[in-house]
Parts: sequence; C-alpha cells; structure tokens
Amino acid sequence: MTSPRAELVADTAIALLAGAGMRGLTHRAVDRAAGLPAGSTSNLARTRAALLELALRRLTELDRRRFAGFEALAGADLRGPGRAALIDAVAGMLEAQLREHRAWVLARYELALEATRRPALRAIYDELGRGYRAGAAELMRRAGSPDPARHGPRLIAFIEGVLFDAVAGAGPEPGGGDLRAAVTEYLDGVLPGAGAPAQGAAAPAGRQNG
Repeated sequence: MTSPRAELVADTAIALLAGAGMRGLTHRAVDRAAGLPAGSTSNLARTRAALLELALRRLTELDRRRFAGFEALAGADLRGPGRAALIDAVAGMLEAQLREHRAWVLARYELALEATRRPALRAIYDELGRGYRAGAAELMRRAGSPDPARHGPRLIAFIEGVLFDAVAGAGPEPGGGDLRAAVTEYLDGVLPGAGAPAQGAAAPAGRQNG
C-alpha cells in the first residue's frame, strides 16, 4: 500500500466484503466504517473498479502472510522425512486461515466471484495468483514431485478446496489434527515415497456444499 490512508481504506473494504458482501461495499460505507470524512474513499479510489482493485491488492498483500511459515522451508530438502515440515506448514496455514483470518477468506471469495464479471479485475486476480502457483510448484519440486508444474497448481487447488469446504460447507470445521491428516494423505497420494498414514485424527469427511 502507498500510504496509511490507503491501507485503512483497503482494510475497511475487506472487512465490509467479509461482513456484508459485495452489495455492502460502497465508498460511503467505507468512509463511515473507517471513521473518515465523507468523500475520503472517493478521493483515493474514484470508481468502484478502483476500490475493488485496491481491496484485492491489499488482500493479496495480507494473504501472503499466511505463507510466512513456508519461509523456514527455503532451501530445505522436503523429500522423505523432510516432508513432515511441509505438512506442518500447509496444515498450520490452513488452520490460521480458518481461525484467525476467516474474514480474508470470505472477502477473497467475494472478489473472486466479482472477477468473473469484470475482465479487468480478473486480469489482476490472475496476475496476483501466478506467484502462488509458482511458489507451490517450487515446494512440490523440493518435495520430490516428478512433475512440479502440474502438482504445484494442484496443491493450491487442494488448499482452496479445504478452505471452501470449511467456510461454505454444511458440516463442522476440521480441527488441527484433521487438517494435518488431510494434508498428509494428499501429499502421500501425489508424491513418490509415501510415508506412513497419519496417526490420530481422521481426515475431514466429505460434505455437500450448501
């Protein structure tokens, strides 16, 4: 973000998206919720498209913090016994998203759906998402994937599926042990040299969305 005011406006927009949906996001609503003088948001983002872009870029900036646990894996050998570190990082990130940063997840879903109707926003969404896929491919390469270009995006798809099911599904949210078991089963299913099945909690049961 270019300024503290921009961060405040963007963070408020994200909170409104999470709490009130796309219809609840207006320039006036951001001004009121942020405690800013009328017109402040319009001065920073004159159009709705500009406000959505501001929120999306800020959300991506915040969202990258969920990958902080992966920084410790830089340069590590994630094959064989080293896979446990990758499992812990993915499961920990998922748990943090569901427990601490649920509003980010909800706001991102609102923006993703809106992007299907706004080509310009879609282009930004895709541009920002490429970095995640590249990072995931590198993790899978170091974990021993024979095809990291394919397995990296699939890891992202797995992560997004777990988040969507937990946030929008009909059943109870998975606990930390459930998440670790699910990640273990997924990675053991796609990577060579599968480890022993996770002990303790079972993987989250499948649920119908709705």
